[in-house]
Amino acid sequence: MSGNGDAAATAEKNSPKMRVIRVGTRKSQLARIQTDTVVAMLKALYPGLQFEIIAMSTTGDKILDTALSKIGEKSLFTKELEHALERNEVDLVVHSLKDLPTVLPPAFTIGAICKRENPCDAVVFHPKFVGKTLETLPERSVVGTSSLRRAAQLKRKFPHLEFKSIRGNLNTRLRKLDELQEFSAIILATAGLQRMGWQNRVGQGALGVEVRAKDQDILDLVGVLHDPETLLRCIAERAFLRHLEGGCSVPVAVHTVMKDGQLYLTGGVWSLDGSDSMQETMQATIHVPAQHEDGPEDDPQLVGITARNIPRGAQLAAENLGISLARLLLNKGAKNILDVARQLNDAH
Repeated sequence: MSGNGDAAATAEKNSPKMRVIRVGTRKSQLARIQTDTVVAMLKALYPGLQFEIIAMSTTGDKILDTALSKIGEKSLFTKELEHALERNEVDLVVHSLKDLPTVLPPAFTIGAICKRENPCDAVVFHPKFVGKTLETLPERSVVGTSSLRRAAQLKRKFPHLEFKSIRGNLNTRLRKLDELQEFSAIILATAGLQRMGWQNRVGQGALGVEVRAKDQDILDLVGVLHDPETLLRCIAERAFLRHLEGGCSVPVAVHTVMKDGQLYLTGGVWSLDGSDSMQETMQATIHVPAQHEDGPEDDPQLVGITARNIPRGAQLAAENLGISLARLLLNKGAKNILDVARQLNDAH
């Protein structure tokens, strides 16, 4: 082969089209389905690239005999994946956005937030209670949930029920419901059931792609996956949670609706038994771009998210809305409710 031929062959071998993008994920079936969804979108956008999926177990997958709120680790489902990113063993990681803390380690950022699916919770009943509702379940029926927030909200509305922690991936929790006689029903995320194809049994709803903060090539690669409306809603929600220091150890909830150029943000806090609560709604005018536009160039992260293709003004307006709602609740006494909830959770 001539020298020019060798050079051409080398150039083709080293060209970006031949690059293999390594995608990290948890091993559960739902995590793999979510990762396959993101990879399919990237393949459609970059048909010349190859993608390799690397699955691994996380701390949260291994500790199944303790409630999430008791473990005391903020990165239960992300730490091992972030270590792989740090060691350059993977190029990006797909998460349920709810698993990503509102404060990420400095070396990482959320490079894409995909279009959100249904963010609601779902009740799945034991086969013998099919056709029932939570209201019509027998007195002292046990409902399983791994979320303090879900338990507190439901205790307030359905005081005749008892609530117990249930751990494991979706397959495991549904098996515990169906095969054991311990639970009358369990509470799960609708989006997860839908992604598994189990609609007949019905990041809450949004997927986030985490990358190295300084890896501009990968940031550019995944940035096209940003769904502008979902992104802005998630910035507001994460800003609210960060300012309240909400996490798995306290019952905090937040929900957004975008309508007619207005972003409505509703946030609430509960005591562990649901007897005390506080909820408020605020709104802000926010322009959601119909397509990607030029965004910030320098220091673009907000609540751990990098979105250079979404206008900075819209991102800041969403963040300010979240912070403002958190301050409103704190000024009305939310801190006391949360402090007591943390103390009680730590004590039990």
